[in-house]
Amino acid sequence: MSSGAQDFRFRDIWLVAYGPSIVSAIGHGAMMPVLALRARDLGADVSTAAAIVALTGVGMLLASLPAGALVARIGERRALVAAGFADAGAMALAAVTDSVAWLAIAVVLSGVCWTMFLIARQGFMIDVVPATHRARAMSFLGGSYRVGVLIGPLIGAGLIELSGLSSVFWLGAAMSVCAALLAATMPDLGEEKRAAAKETGHVGVWTVIAAHRRVLVTLGSAVVILGMSRSLRLSLLPLWADHIGLSASTTSLIFAFAAALDVALMWPGGFLMDTRGRRVVAVPVVLSMAIACLVLPLATGAVSVALVMALIAAGNGLGAGIVMTLGADASPVEGRSQFLGAWRLCGDIGNSGGPLLVSAVAAVAPLAVACLTLGVLGLAGAGWVGYWTGRVDRERRTTSEVSRR
Repeated sequence: MSSGAQDFRFRDIWLVAYGPSIVSAIGHGAMMPVLALRARDLGADVSTAAAIVALTGVGMLLASLPAGALVARIGERRALVAAGFADAGAMALAAVTDSVAWLAIAVVLSGVCWTMFLIARQGFMIDVVPATHRARAMSFLGGSYRVGVLIGPLIGAGLIELSGLSSVFWLGAAMSVCAALLAATMPDLGEEKRAAAKETGHVGVWTVIAAHRRVLVTLGSAVVILGMSRSLRLSLLPLWADHIGLSASTTSLIFAFAAALDVALMWPGGFLMDTRGRRVVAVPVVLSMAIACLVLPLATGAVSVALVMALIAAGNGLGAGIVMTLGADASPVEGRSQFLGAWRLCGDIGNSGGPLLVSAVAAVAPLAVACLTLGVLGLAGAGWVGYWTGRVDRERRTTSEVSRR
């Protein structure tokens, strides 16, 4: 595979770069909507079932730094294969267990595997895609997960009708095995680098974090805000839909419509990032959520809620891959996987923090007031994200001008 910008073609890497992600995401997409139902079938109460769903995020948070270190030692290809087979084992355990505790363990393990999968996949893309096409490559990578999440529930719904709830987890296991087998066909691009690292010793995770602490605190905090903005839609919108009396089926249709819009905008977003800079996409991700929060109290029916959701989906779709793109821009050559693990942690903190922020504000104020509060915070966050992503754009322009000379 040529790394030259002029010779690069996406179709040359399509199967090995995106195939494992789409296949794995189909399994996760089928499993996530019914995970709480599986817990309830095993005897969990409502609060316990909700906690089990959240354990995927817990596993991702816990594994971010160790997964980065492991990927650095064994390489992206081996990490992807190992993560796929381990995830298949976790899914199989979730399918056969009759214990809520073992289901919880399986969910945490699946979250751990998913984090390692994402870090390894991102590292491979940095190696194989020239910088001029990086944002489009990462947008496709983010979009491949969205495609899987769209397809997975459709397949899962048919399987449940045919053979029951546990069949969805067997589907997830099969998809994880397929993802591992596809990943095994990709080239190992870091073998020489790992061999050299064995001679000198691998760089420690905390050493890498200390060396790059400024970018992790500044640009990393912008990534936390991006993650929080995106995750708000998964908690705030369903709560408001329920508040105004929309049925669960109507809310699901609105989310499906938004997901389709999200997927449709991933390519334009990647193209804009590559040609106009990262800020032109990063700011709308946060700004769309902020404006949506401010106008959501005015939404009193299905149509108005769908319009608000479309605004969020437009920003979110344009920003497909933005976190991975910024991480690729900031990542060092030495200790890259360890850095990406820390970068992943920033994103996971944001993804987990959004719903917690909704819960905290809604606990002390009416839901409409919570929407307005989150909207104002989002406007401030958009300014912070704009400032630091603007600095990334200036540094990229400077580097590009120097390389042309």
